Amino acid sequence: MSMINAAELNRLAERYPQVLERSLWQRYRMPFSIGILAFYFLFCWWFFAIGKTLSEANWGIAGNYLADWVSYEIRPEFDIDRDGALTISYPRFDPIGPNPNPDWIETTRETINRSETPGPSAAAPALAAPKASSSFSFMTSPTPQAPAAATGTQPATPATAAEAASQEVITEARVALSDSASLDISGDRVTLTRGDETVTLLLDAVKDTVTIEGSSPDWVEQRLEGGRVVAYFGSAGWIDVSSDRVRVRKRFFGWENFIFDTNSPFFGLSTGEVWQKITSDERIDPKMSNLALAWNNILYNASWQHLDVWTKLLQTIVMAFMGTLLAVLVAFPLSFIAARNITRNRPVNQLTKRFFDFVRSVDMLIWALFFTRAFGPGPLAGISAIFITDAGTLGKLYAEALENIDDKQREGVKSVGAPSAAVQRFGVLPQVMPVFASQALYFWESNTRSATIIGAVGAGGIGLKLWEAMRTNSDWENVAYMVLLILIVVFLFDAISNSLRSRLIGKSRH
Repeated sequence: MSMINAAELNRLAERYPQVLERSLWQRYRMPFSIGILAFYFLFCWWFFAIGKTLSEANWGIAGNYLADWVSYEIRPEFDIDRDGALTISYPRFDPIGPNPNPDWIETTRETINRSETPGPSAAAPALAAPKASSSFSFMTSPTPQAPAAATGTQPATPATAAEAASQEVITEARVALSDSASLDISGDRVTLTRGDETVTLLLDAVKDTVTIEGSSPDWVEQRLEGGRVVAYFGSAGWIDVSSDRVRVRKRFFGWENFIFDTNSPFFGLSTGEVWQKITSDERIDPKMSNLALAWNNILYNASWQHLDVWTKLLQTIVMAFMGTLLAVLVAFPLSFIAARNITRNRPVNQLTKRFFDFVRSVDMLIWALFFTRAFGPGPLAGISAIFITDAGTLGKLYAEALENIDDKQREGVKSVGAPSAAVQRFGVLPQVMPVFASQALYFWESNTRSATIIGAVGAGGIGLKLWEAMRTNSDWENVAYMVLLILIVVFLFDAISNSLRSRLIGKSRH
């Protein structure tokens, strides 16, 4: 083929200008399309107030939430009495375990005279039953009594009463959150240190106020004047200070007590120590071996509930499989009725297709809510929601695949006098079965993810457990654990589904 030179091209342009001349749309469609797209993005930016949302977002709190996925907190609380004494306590399920005494908390103890004086209710037991071995009673009335003389008990002197009121208490505490972050608690004040910055908080238990001395940096937050103060120390943790209590949240990287919880006899032991106990002949529990006990402690870990999580995950997988299988079994025969080239009855075709449109137009989550009310919370509601939704979608896809088959193969089978069932079996199914199987596998993989979502509304499975962990707003490491399990399952099923689909499609091409 010879190329057209410039002279010939010019002659053609002069002879047929309407052919070579570009239209207005052809010349300006690219800048026009870019302008429309830019206008759409600007409209979305204004309509959804994206700029305002980004500027007002509390990125510090968002960072704390993300850190909670891969870390845990130890939560000591310091109660401050009116006389300046400190009492340290830990929540019931704190991951530090029994008898906590962390090395990052240093305390100063002093013996002080407590301001509280014993009341009559406290004196009654001492008067009723004084110990015979004591030479005096702290609560005995100064009036001499015959029983006291008989036992050698003498009235309490003022010095003795002062000794009874003295008590060794914690007066100061220093908490090291990290190498560069700490706080000092001392009676009526809390001193916060973060890097080179220091902030002093003055506590007034009588007025129930907290006052920030001097200027407040951006990592110290007080929403109401005199109200509680929250200070953020980045990855080291955060604290909450009120007039009579300091709540500390010290953060550690990792998942706490993931193998053994604080109730297990293996808690706090190293790997070598655990192995030594497992292989030891001396049983910790006479009813089972140490290996069985360790496995039992792992499965029934109170903090992580491994057995329950794995069971709910298996429940989700079964929900996805059963829902998809039932949808395929219903969509397969109905698609032959909906296909115009298979069932040549237009009213029947349209009625079947409108049924597909109806069941698939309602989202799976809505169906899950409906079946949860009908059957109650549980896997049956999830299976039904997946089945109904996918029956409509797969039925439509199958019908379209049937309408696009090559009629030559079907006509060839029909030409030898085969009955209608044989025509469908040998003339139609070989063309569409790889497509049907491939779509079913894809929906099975997709429904594994969908079953997690609908489980959150009560349809059972790991989705409900995931939602419960998120709702507490404190168990984000448990959320990360379940999300990781879901991702592993989805990746695994995706690989299996892709492998099976490629084999089916490959076989259909040979």
